Amino acid sequence: MICEEEMVDLRIPDPKFIEENKRLAQLAFRLNHTMPMTDEYQEIMKELFGDNLGEGSLVNAPILGVCFDHIKIGKNVVINSNMLAMARGGITIEDDVQIAANVQLLTNNHDPYERRILPCRPILIKKGAWIGAGATILPGICVGAHAIVGAASVVTKDVPDYAVVVGNPARVVKMLDAEKFL
Repeated sequence: MICEEEMVDLRIPDPKFIEENKRLAQLAFRLNHTMPMTDEYQEIMKELFGDNLGEGSLVNAPILGVCFDHIKIGKNVVINSNMLAMARGGITIEDDVQIAANVQLLTNNHDPYERRILPCRPILIKKGAWIGAGATILPGICVGAHAIVGAASVVTKDVPDYAVVVGNPARVVKMLDAEKFL
């Protein structure tokens, strides 16, 4: 995925950003401590993700991370518990994606010489992809349509449409039949 890298300098305080992330952190805390499958849970989820939460999508608590307002979730997406979303660079999850438990979506890194500078690059997870339990998706990665990322894999390179990737670093081990998804 070709994407612009944004550099964030944490040495320069941004009061507006700090206040918004405080609000989002408190909403995530509330979500994590609210009875699931209730109207209250749905309301908090909608407040946390705003207009970026597609119809029929479910995010199971607990969730952790920053910049939840930088996450766009399509329709009919299921995100299982313990997702870590470091979303400063932006995360887009298209329709019909399934994300298993304990997945890490990391859009930022640290400069090796000045650790308070964060290079941030977006993550894109395309339609129908499946991210296995405990997988880690690194900054700037695109996971292709209907692709599968195996459990505990670390994705360091883009994943082609219909590919199955496993391992650390993740590598293609199989291609799925695209015609079976029609």
